[in-house]
Amino acid sequence: MASSSSPVRPAVEYVEITAEAAGQRLDNFLVTRLKGVPKSHVYRLLRKGEVRVNKGRAKPEYRLAAGDVVRLPPVRRPGPEQASPRGRAAGLRLETAILHEDERLIVLDKPAGIAVHGGSGLSHGVIEALRAARPDAPYLELVHRLDRETSGCLLVAKRRSALRALHELLRNGQIEKRYLALVQGRWDLGQVKLEDRLRKTIRGGERVVTVDESGKAAASIFRPVEIRNIASLLEVHIMTGRTHQIRVQAAEAGHPLAGDERYGDREFNRLMKTLGLERLFLHAASIGWEDPASGEWRMYSAPLPDDLRAVLSRLEARGG
Repeated sequence: MASSSSPVRPAVEYVEITAEAAGQRLDNFLVTRLKGVPKSHVYRLLRKGEVRVNKGRAKPEYRLAAGDVVRLPPVRRPGPEQASPRGRAAGLRLETAILHEDERLIVLDKPAGIAVHGGSGLSHGVIEALRAARPDAPYLELVHRLDRETSGCLLVAKRRSALRALHELLRNGQIEKRYLALVQGRWDLGQVKLEDRLRKTIRGGERVVTVDESGKAAASIFRPVEIRNIASLLEVHIMTGRTHQIRVQAAEAGHPLAGDERYGDREFNRLMKTLGLERLFLHAASIGWEDPASGEWRMYSAPLPDDLRAVLSRLEARGG
């Protein structure tokens, strides 16, 4: 009798594309369908013509249509229960961090310290951990991203149609995302809209974002919540979703984020460590949008984590 952890026995499969799956690229469909198979092998199968669409070769960027029949060649892939114990543990941790779930969507309160995707020396991230915890889930994809050290609201789509709809809202700036950030010093700018052009670059082998006229437009509204001399708590409403947007704009305004090792102030960060801050003080506090189907406003919020609340308490006790 075969072990339950044996690889799935390879066999040719023919998959008819449903309206739900229509519209996605062939390579993305294969990566999702052939869970556990390296991407390099998926692209090799495409190059060799072993994957067929309607009995013919197809390019990776081909957009699938409802009714297409995709031939999947025999390919060994690990059984779902082969996920690492660490990955399963992370998945179970995320299950307890679910703020809302329905048939189309999961809203997570992502803990700080876990990346949204595996890579860069990490064997798993949010999406890999969720898939390990739910091996029978037919579809789980990130709607957007959060930095590894940022906690708070993160959306995961359970259906391709939900992902498409939410991506459309994101492109049109129709999803409202608000963050809580602790910044250096006394914030005397009041409520202000900061607009910059941000460009990704490599500096000293590390990816950084700089203000550059050749970059992409970024806009955020910074509103003071609690102003102190040492540090000020702000609510930030981002109107675009550029990499490190809040961190770079706050630093450019002369008020870098507490705990920001990349764009922040070293002495300020040392001071914040004495108050117990062990990571970036940035939390995705809420996310909301108008549901295209029902017209209802959907809003989800994640409370400030205990570690960040404790920092604020110590700041107050110090007369910050």
